[in-house]
Amino acid sequence: MTSLYSSCLFNLSSPLTKTSLQHIRTVLTTQNKTYATPKASGNAAVLIPLCNVNNKPGILFQVRGKSLRAHSGEVGFPGGRADLTDTSHLHTALRETYEELGILPERVEMLGEIGPPEINLRGDMVVWPFVGFVHSATSCSMTLTDDEPLPSCDLASLRAAASRAEVDFVFHLPFSDLTLPHRLRSSLFRGNRPYWTVGVSDIVEDGTIGNGSLDGERNGVIQEDDSEIGPGRYGHLEVWGLTGWYLNLLMRRLKMYQ
Repeated sequence: MTSLYSSCLFNLSSPLTKTSLQHIRTVLTTQNKTYATPKASGNAAVLIPLCNVNNKPGILFQVRGKSLRAHSGEVGFPGGRADLTDTSHLHTALRETYEELGILPERVEMLGEIGPPEINLRGDMVVWPFVGFVHSATSCSMTLTDDEPLPSCDLASLRAAASRAEVDFVFHLPFSDLTLPHRLRSSLFRGNRPYWTVGVSDIVEDGTIGNGSLDGERNGVIQEDDSEIGPGRYGHLEVWGLTGWYLNLLMRRLKMYQ
């Protein structure tokens, strides 16, 4: 089973800096491989958006709108199906991020991609995952030294800018929370790949629990295969399925998960 590292590439409690972004970029570049592309009728792309919020480094997530036909009420990254006007998979990820979260492409500093890409649960799209850092809307990072904290994003502004038709809630999950045992539940992605799901009910405004735990169901033996359908197991909200799998791939690259 995937386990937790204690030797991350950067301090989990300190804001990301230009230096730490370069470390992440280097890891994503040097460990990137050429993968066989899965076959599907369409393509989609997502952005894993890193950012500082309240001087804490972490990742932005969104809860998809309950009126959406696919994956409604689930936690995910910004992203979606490629349009004919998109010039690349990265263009798709950035366009969808702007449409869903109102984050302009020029605010996103690309750090790399992870892989291999996976086919979605319906089997009709290959989903390409990219990693980027979201700069503050008022960022003056060009004047900062390499080791000064990059300005934090304003979470209230991000929530106000999100598409009401597509996004119910936007939240920031600090990296330090991603290693808390009470948030983690061991599971199998697509039946045979161990990974951690992450409980986030307490972070979302209408969550059903207060500490991300599942009353003893987390951090135990590997659970049976997840269906990946719905917001999570046991009636709780989780980062799981393809979103959870891509999160785990990134965390392994950053040496937060083994």
